[in-house]
Amino acid sequence: MASSGTGPRRVTIDDVARVVGVSRQTVSRALNDKGEIEASTKQRVLDAALELGYRPSRFARGLVRQDTTSVGLVIPDLLNPFFTEVAAAALEAARARGWHVVVYDTGDRVEEERGTLEVIASQVDAVVGYLTLPEDEIDKLTRGLPVVLIDREQRAERFSEIRIDGEAGVHAAIRYLVDSGHRHIGMLDHAARSEPSIRHTWFDAAMSACGLDSGTVSRADQSIEGGERALEQLLAEHPDVTAVFTFNDIIAIGALRAARRLGRQVPQDLAVIGFDGLQLGTLVEPPLTTVALDTRELGALAVEEAGRLLTRSGPLTHDEAAVKAELRLSGSA
Repeated sequence: MASSGTGPRRVTIDDVARVVGVSRQTVSRALNDKGEIEASTKQRVLDAALELGYRPSRFARGLVRQDTTSVGLVIPDLLNPFFTEVAAAALEAARARGWHVVVYDTGDRVEEERGTLEVIASQVDAVVGYLTLPEDEIDKLTRGLPVVLIDREQRAERFSEIRIDGEAGVHAAIRYLVDSGHRHIGMLDHAARSEPSIRHTWFDAAMSACGLDSGTVSRADQSIEGGERALEQLLAEHPDVTAVFTFNDIIAIGALRAARRLGRQVPQDLAVIGFDGLQLGTLVEPPLTTVALDTRELGALAVEEAGRLLTRSGPLTHDEAAVKAELRLSGSA
C-alpha cells in the first residue's frame, strides 16, 4: 500500500558537521577534496558522511538548474512492450510537470539494478520504477531519496507503491472459463523469480472459488519464445488441459504460436487468456482475451506519487494508488 508518511528527513551537511564537531565549511572542503584540512579530520568527515548516509545536493554540485526536478525511471526490460507503454506514460506525465526524466533499463538483472541505483542516487530527486532488491538495500543505495515502487508490495514506511489490483479480473477470467465448460485449466507463470507471482496466487484463489483444484503450472521466461516453450511443456505433461491463463500478454502470444504449431485450434481446442491489455494483443490472430489494465494510468500515478513525496503533500491513499485490471473478452477464449 502507499506509505502513510513522508519518509525520514534527508541528512544534511550540517548533520555531518555536528557529528564530527567541525564547521560546515570544513565538511565541504573534506567532501570536495580541497586542501587546507588535516588528513585525520578529512577522514573523520568522510567516515561520518558514509555512516549517516549523507548525499551531497546535486544542486550544490551544479549538475542541473535549481528549478528543474529530475527523476530516475527504472525499467526492467524496454524490449517488453508492457514496460515500454508504462515508461511512455510516465514520461508524458513528467513532461507535463516540466520534469527531467532519465530512463534506466536494468535488463531484469539484480547487479544492473544495484549499479543503476548507485549511479543515480546523486543525480536525481526521486526514483520511480520496478525494483527487485531487498528494501533495506534500496534504502541504503537511495540514501533518503523519495522512492515509488511500481507493482511491488512495499514494507518500509518511507517507500510508496503504485500497485496493480488484478484479483477481481483474474477471478472473472477463471469464472468465464469454467462457465464455458473448462475444467482442466493451467497457468504459465513467470520464471524470473523463484517464488510464485501474485498473479499465481490470484489464479489459485480463483480456481478454488470455482470449486476446482489448483491448476497445473509451468514457468515461462517473459518473452514470446518463453511462452511457446512453457505451453509445449505444459501440454506434454498435461494433455487434458483445455485452457491456460498466463502471467502476461507476451507469454500468451507465445502460447498462441505454440498452440498453432501443435495443431490445437484456439479457442476451440485451447482457450488462452493473458494479463496486461497490450495493444499488441489486438494484432494477433485470434485477438487476445486478457485481464487488461490501463498502462497510461499506471505511469501517470507513479509520477503523481513522486510529486506528492517531493512536495511533502501526503501520499496517495491505498485505493488511489491502485490500478484495477479487468477481463476484456476477445477471440482467444
